Amino acid sequence: MRYIVTGGAGFIGSNLAERLARDGHEVVIFDDLSAGRRENIEHLLVHPRVTFVEGSVTDLALLVDACAGADGIFHQAAVASVPRSVANPLETNEVNVTGTLNVLWAAKECGVPAVVAASTSAIYGDDPVFPKCETMAPGPLSPYAVSKLAGEHYGKVFADLYGIRTVFLRYFNVFGPRQDPNSEYAAVIPKFITRLLGDKPPIIYGDGEQTRDFIFVGDVVRANIQAMEGGASGVFNIAGGSRISLNHLASILAEITGIHHRPVYEPPRPGDVRDSLAEITRARDAFGFSPRCTLEAGLRETVAWFRDGGR
Repeated sequence: MRYIVTGGAGFIGSNLAERLARDGHEVVIFDDLSAGRRENIEHLLVHPRVTFVEGSVTDLALLVDACAGADGIFHQAAVASVPRSVANPLETNEVNVTGTLNVLWAAKECGVPAVVAASTSAIYGDDPVFPKCETMAPGPLSPYAVSKLAGEHYGKVFADLYGIRTVFLRYFNVFGPRQDPNSEYAAVIPKFITRLLGDKPPIIYGDGEQTRDFIFVGDVVRANIQAMEGGASGVFNIAGGSRISLNHLASILAEITGIHHRPVYEPPRPGDVRDSLAEITRARDAFGFSPRCTLEAGLRETVAWFRDGGR
């Protein structure tokens, strides 16, 4: 197959592109390197079936050109940060809403039959009902969550109007190798790990009793491929199906690294969701998804990757 991976130099996208290439597919990595890193894909660019197109999903003409002859599009490109979206909602809308619309339009123009796109659990907001299931009313708390919900609606409309099979995967808290810890908007696990490895205390925004449903990036990659190959359409939660507090997470990472520091607590950040837990039955029933990597095993692999200098 010939697959396009937007955001293919990013954390999830590069892991996905690597797996697709390993499975023998032709892969076009499409990324403007604003968040993705060339180092994530350098080893892939020597592969005879992998090509790299440097560009943004906001560039419709370039996107249409890249998608010609594709069998499917994995749409991972996004401004994927709640705090960044709060600071700059216009940029978030341009990349996440217009960019997703461009991807769907490119699929229509090029006759691409299926688009599997990244969405987010942030769409659920702070609804007190747990676990979160796909039939719940959305309650977005940030421009990021609003932009992802808009993308889902565009996906359904394109499926209904133009016959493109669209799948939107609501990722919960993804972690693993290649997750960038250097941005001020970085996710909690790489931040915790790099601070501990630097002999510094982890920083927790809030009291640390907020919970997250973590899932290893390898399981997310597998979910994307299963969704593309399985013929499903619609919206699906992709998560580990259990939750852990940030205080407990910090203690596990201290044990794994062997570096113990009491966390530093700072005020909660605007737009952050308090608790997170997914119901993942729909994805299991539709395309056979279930997480295989335990949280501790994934954390050990991630710590090893960071200790090895990100290689």
